[in-house]
Amino acid sequence: MAKRTDLKKILIIGSGPIVIGQAAEFDYAGTQACLALKEEGYEVVLCNSNPATIMTDTAIADKVYMEPLTLEYVAKIIRYERPDAILPGIGGQTGLNLVMQLEKKGVLKECRVELLGTSSASIERAEDRELFKELCQSIGEPVIPSEITYSIDEAKEAAKRIGYPVVLRPAFTLGGTGGGFAYSEEELVEIGLNAFKLSPVHQVLIEKSVKGYKEIEFEVMRDGSDHAITICGMENIDPVGVHTGDSMVVAPIQTLNDHDLKMLNDSAIKIIKELKIAGGCNVQFALNPNSSEYYLIEVNPRVSRSSALASKASGYPIARVTAKIAVGMDLEEIKIANTNAAFEPQLDYVIAKLPRFPFDKFTSAPNTLGTQMKATGEVMGIGSNLEEALLKGIRSLEIGANHLYLSKFDNMTPDELLDYIREFRSDNFFAIAELLYHGVSVEKIHEVTQITPYFLESVRKIIDMEELLRVKVKDFDTLKQAKIMGFSDKYIARLWKCAEMDVYNLRKENNLFPVFRMVDTCHTGAYIPYFYSSYTGENTSRLTDN
Repeated sequence: MAKRTDLKKILIIGSGPIVIGQAAEFDYAGTQACLALKEEGYEVVLCNSNPATIMTDTAIADKVYMEPLTLEYVAKIIRYERPDAILPGIGGQTGLNLVMQLEKKGVLKECRVELLGTSSASIERAEDRELFKELCQSIGEPVIPSEITYSIDEAKEAAKRIGYPVVLRPAFTLGGTGGGFAYSEEELVEIGLNAFKLSPVHQVLIEKSVKGYKEIEFEVMRDGSDHAITICGMENIDPVGVHTGDSMVVAPIQTLNDHDLKMLNDSAIKIIKELKIAGGCNVQFALNPNSSEYYLIEVNPRVSRSSALASKASGYPIARVTAKIAVGMDLEEIKIANTNAAFEPQLDYVIAKLPRFPFDKFTSAPNTLGTQMKATGEVMGIGSNLEEALLKGIRSLEIGANHLYLSKFDNMTPDELLDYIREFRSDNFFAIAELLYHGVSVEKIHEVTQITPYFLESVRKIIDMEELLRVKVKDFDTLKQAKIMGFSDKYIARLWKCAEMDVYNLRKENNLFPVFRMVDTCHTGAYIPYFYSSYTGENTSRLTDN
């Protein structure tokens, strides 16, 4: 396939105001998409009601409308601008829902505006819970036992047939809005009333709970010639039960064996091909931690929060490539640095995504987590090992912590800490570190939290290194090991009871400084000006004339 030459003007709809569950990740994606289309010579018209985004800068699109993202206002813009096409899915769920409304109301047909990329039928099949379930069953992909309901009475009957606990998932909402776990009919009614109200189609999926399963995600990409690749596999540290936007996430996938990894990867590719999605797509799985049993949780037929993470984690510009696929280009025709977009990124480092919660501002709000997203942002740490990535991420959160330590847990007993982590909470990892410091076993913590032991062992490695630093004060070899693991000079100084400058001077005397390694996931020597610091390997940064 080749780039469309019959199109001149393309409309993109942004995600609107930054709200919990639909955050600034969509600004990152939308900016990429606008610039990609301009690069190919198209006139780009943008509608986004948020002036605080980079996307609405006058240099990003040819025309910018900061109008309310409603059917009425966008229809007016379409009738005035008369674009040749519209690109859905770049503005998250808000943009996708609005484009679907425009199609159903006949506005796109009236103004002869073509829907680019993924078709409305494919979007409907991925977003509508019943259609998605039927699709999965038709191709032999396992889905969690569930029933579609349109009223509280239907929801009650469905829950009785499926068996409690159940999860309520409203259709066409983002960030798990309106959903939740119900362990009884009383809880189901309480959650269900709100769920039906928030679903724009008044549809709620009643689904069997698989709380405690491992949650795995794949970001996949398909072009119009049916060539599909995997961009990035990601593993949630928290098990199923915490919204993926609120969970710590690592990439590449750390704990699956080759069989399970291939099984889920093949399933993700199979799904994107069956749905005929053009561009990026996020596929989420629940995997039984004790077997190879798995279920498809959901598919996002659009750019999502996970797309932004996968893009930054892999150095692969997902939104940029998605926009170019939408105008007819194949992966092999799209250039990334000095190669084409048909490669599958291979990560030789580890990334950790940590969510940023607003509980420091809303002090009376409970910091428990569930299926509704509460994080208002996220950070990504990148390093040569998981411990380094985690500690870098913690220092980036701006919560007053520079290590896996919070003073709030100082006076809590092991029993109190175990009770604290029985529920998913925003600061559980800090409490887990305190438990390990008290000598509580990884096995016991796994039993309480269902967090995979591999991740708990990473926390234990950090605690063990703290103990070693306390014993071997100002020992250079121990300092080097700690720096490789991602410890900050400030925290090492705290353990050594000395000034931070003393730690720096010891490093300086022994020429221990970080190198900067370039992200080159296509392994072709492509120059992507994207680096991370590390105390292992060689410096790969390059001097330029600029």
